[in-house]
Amino acid sequence: MSHFNIRVYALIFNEDDEILISDENFNGHCITKFPGGGLEYGEGPPECLQREAIEEFGQEIEILGHFYTTDFFQKALYFEDTQLISIYYTACLKEEPRFAIEKSSIPVKLPNPNMQHFRWVALDSLIDEHLTFPIDKHVLRLLKE
Repeated sequence: MSHFNIRVYALIFNEDDEILISDENFNGHCITKFPGGGLEYGEGPPECLQREAIEEFGQEIEILGHFYTTDFFQKALYFEDTQLISIYYTACLKEEPRFAIEKSSIPVKLPNPNMQHFRWVALDSLIDEHLTFPIDKHVLRLLKE
C-alpha cells in the first residue's frame, strides 16, 4: 500500500539576509535541511510548523506566508512506498533566538542520533550539495531566482 508523508518547513531569514539551516542526525543519517518536520494527524500545516518550532527552537515563530508546495513526484528517501509532499512557509522568529545558532556555510556532521544544530547561512553561499533533500534543493533554486 502506498502512503503520503507531508512535511512542513520554515524559511527564516535574519537581518543580514542569512537563512536558517538545520543539521541533524536523524536515526543515524546526517542531514542538512530547512527547519521543520512532519505533519501529524489532526494538524493543519501552520499548526505543524508552530509545533515543530517549539520542539526544535523552544520558541514560537511568526508565519509570514506560503512560499511553495511540492508540485512534482518525490519518493521519500527513508520510507518505502511513500510519496513526499513538502510545504514551505516564510517565517520569522517572534523574538531574539534563545537557542544556539552559529554562522557557517559548512554542514555539520553530528555524531549522535537525534542531535540537531542550527546555522545562519548567506543565501548566495548556500549550494545544492549542502542540502540533503531534493525538494529543499528545488526551493533553494526558487529562493535564489
